[in-house]
Amino acid sequence: MASVDRQLISIYLLTATLMVSYGAIFSLLAEIRDSFGLTSAGIGFVGAAAFASGFVAQLFLSRFADSGYGSLMIQTGLVICIASTCWMAVADSLPEWILSRAALGFGSGIVRPAIRRYIVIRDPASAGRSLGVLTAYETAGFLVGPVIAAILNSTLGLTANFIVLAILLLIFTPFVFKIDIPSAPRPPGQGILLELIKRPAMQSCIAMGIAFWITIGVFEAIWAVYMSDLGASQVFIGLTMSLFGIPMIFISPKAGEFAQKKGSLNVAVVSIGIAICCMISYGILQHIWLLCIPLLIHAIADAFTMPATQLAVTQASGEDALASGQGLYGAVSMAVGAVTAAVGGILYQEGGAGSVWWTSGAAMIFFMMIAWWRGKELR
Repeated sequence: MASVDRQLISIYLLTATLMVSYGAIFSLLAEIRDSFGLTSAGIGFVGAAAFASGFVAQLFLSRFADSGYGSLMIQTGLVICIASTCWMAVADSLPEWILSRAALGFGSGIVRPAIRRYIVIRDPASAGRSLGVLTAYETAGFLVGPVIAAILNSTLGLTANFIVLAILLLIFTPFVFKIDIPSAPRPPGQGILLELIKRPAMQSCIAMGIAFWITIGVFEAIWAVYMSDLGASQVFIGLTMSLFGIPMIFISPKAGEFAQKKGSLNVAVVSIGIAICCMISYGILQHIWLLCIPLLIHAIADAFTMPATQLAVTQASGEDALASGQGLYGAVSMAVGAVTAAVGGILYQEGGAGSVWWTSGAAMIFFMMIAWWRGKELR
């Protein structure tokens, strides 16, 4: 049991470290642009590369984690992530940055479905809490990443960030090479994605995921710009992002446990419903301090939504397709995040903040109606 617990902690820490790399690189994009003379459009391609490669990895490779290759996927994905961060340390042109960033997204995309399968099958009775703990580690890693990047960049330079990230990932190599992820009793075949999509419960999960990731995409595109236009300083904007992430660290484990007791869809409908109200209020309130009130409420709601939706996916997938279902959900989430980020920016430019928040809220209501209609099994 102690060995298993050490492996579980290693998995959590590995997940956090992967998110540290995401957060660090996200915060360094402007520095990378200026240091290597890249254009803003080029930096956009660098960011998009991670979304695209992660989408491909999760959509087409996740089923192999259900077929007995879960351990190999974590090992391979980790090696790719280490190699990609080392590549970033020496990259000096736009094609190299795009390819190295794509490699990191691909490696992470291989790792994530396998990790979720391991966590769920380890103790199905407490899957909700385990997924909540995973959410907490992911959020903590993403929040810590920019802090580490700022310290290293100011003291040792840009290259040091990627060397340190590679070393951190390398530390986990001995642990993940000992992890055993059993195959499903009836491993899924090539047609598993189509089979999953046909299930009403999975359709409900996808609709929930779309509603949730509309928020993520819109926030990534316009929150900093919106707050800046209202007169907020860069420090204040950074604090609001931390305010959004911190509740997830402390609430998500209990929230996942609560979702398993009360029904994953029941919890998600309430939490996403609260998020919709907050989204609408962002278009009404025009004072940066007043906006912090719905922002905090929204953060608490999302701390329930994330483990609840992931738990719903495990329930809709079944034991034989746990990783396949998580991969499908993750791929759809990345696609929705990328599309809504692009659309959100256009709406903000053409129609102002109100058009973005209210249109997003209306779309979320629509998809949550579909989720409730198709999710009878998950209530």
